Amino acid sequence: MSPDVLVCGAGVGGLAAARALGGLGLDVLVVDKQPRIRPIAKGEVLQPGALRLLRSWGVEQRLDAQGAVRLGRLVVRDPRGTALMSLDYGQLPAPDQWLLAHDHTTILTALAEGLGPRVELRRGVRAESPLRDDSGRITGLRLAEGGRVYEERAPLVVAADGISSRLRTWADIEAKRIDYPHRLVSFDIADAEAAARADDFSAYVTDRGLRLLYPLPGGRLRLYLQAGPDELRGVTARGGLADWATRALSQVPALEPLTASLLAHLDTRQTLPVGRLLSPRLAGHGLALVGEAAYAVHPMAAQGMNTAITSAGALAERLADRLERMGGMSAAAVDGALRDYHERQLPLLAQAARTSGNAARMVTDLSWRGRILGRRAVRHTGANPRLLHTVTHNMSGLGPRPLTPLDRLQQLGLVPDPRAHRVPAASAGRPQSM
Repeated sequence: MSPDVLVCGAGVGGLAAARALGGLGLDVLVVDKQPRIRPIAKGEVLQPGALRLLRSWGVEQRLDAQGAVRLGRLVVRDPRGTALMSLDYGQLPAPDQWLLAHDHTTILTALAEGLGPRVELRRGVRAESPLRDDSGRITGLRLAEGGRVYEERAPLVVAADGISSRLRTWADIEAKRIDYPHRLVSFDIADAEAAARADDFSAYVTDRGLRLLYPLPGGRLRLYLQAGPDELRGVTARGGLADWATRALSQVPALEPLTASLLAHLDTRQTLPVGRLLSPRLAGHGLALVGEAAYAVHPMAAQGMNTAITSAGALAERLADRLERMGGMSAAAVDGALRDYHERQLPLLAQAARTSGNAARMVTDLSWRGRILGRRAVRHTGANPRLLHTVTHNMSGLGPRPLTPLDRLQQLGLVPDPRAHRVPAASAGRPQSM
């Protein structure tokens, strides 16, 4: 029997969409071209907005049982470790007062284990081409698995196949990826003593760009070092990489004590290109975009994986509403839900993209103009409790509170803010960090 929904891509966006849509009582088939989950240094920090959904699905509980690390703050620091801007999640309503950190593979496995009986996951399956009806509406995919090619039809197809999405192209949706003028070099460092002291998501502002650090389960740390696009070209020998890594930490006194641990884990290096993308359309006839097929951002603000999860939940909400009103997975009901999804979710993604882009520029832009504006924005936002609360709420994914043009001027310290200390009281929960 054909499924109600065919999801292409078993990353966070695809698995979240499958779980959310399967929870409506629909039969869902998920396919992914990779035969197994690949370990990659991305998608490791979950925001409160995404955790709300994961909690309702039992996924947060699975991650907690496997040692997930709870973080109370997202902090921008100077090289000596002094906090310049601290987003305190303890100011948010309970229970949404934490970030949650775990390995990407563990998060994917927890999602897959919680898919439910109405969802089937097939790995090692490649989408070859779309299937369409006489009107041009996408009605399924031609799939290749092993040595056979077959057709799978469904009233709804979900494109969750990444930033270079083939399905997005097949739906004639043009979305331009814009690469940042740098890369991030990631290391997985085992240092139980240092990991025990790390209780937040810390971004260090340096003259050479971002240095990002947060703890992972098992007494480990994730360290990202910003590098120019060609900075590591030709650095293949261990000695050359060791010299580069040592110099990268030598300019950050707060991180320099990690040098020995970093040098012991050079073989964990992953070099990641960094790009951003926001699709102008989140849906076509019969097809929805979720995850990086729709939206990709710089990892500095921990937004990409989280918006993938909340977008999957939003798609399911829109479809549930249409099914209640119209009954059955008709083309009219599905396409109506897709229109609703696009109209309601695109402004939220655009707001998240601005928030993430601004946060990334504050600490990664090495141009003279970027350094001046970025440092001013960090300093003045960090000294303004009202703006801090607004930015924290936006980062958390609990609902957008757009910054006004006046707020932007106040972030740069160009005009005073007489309301700077008007901050909503935190709900009962964990004590606020100082």
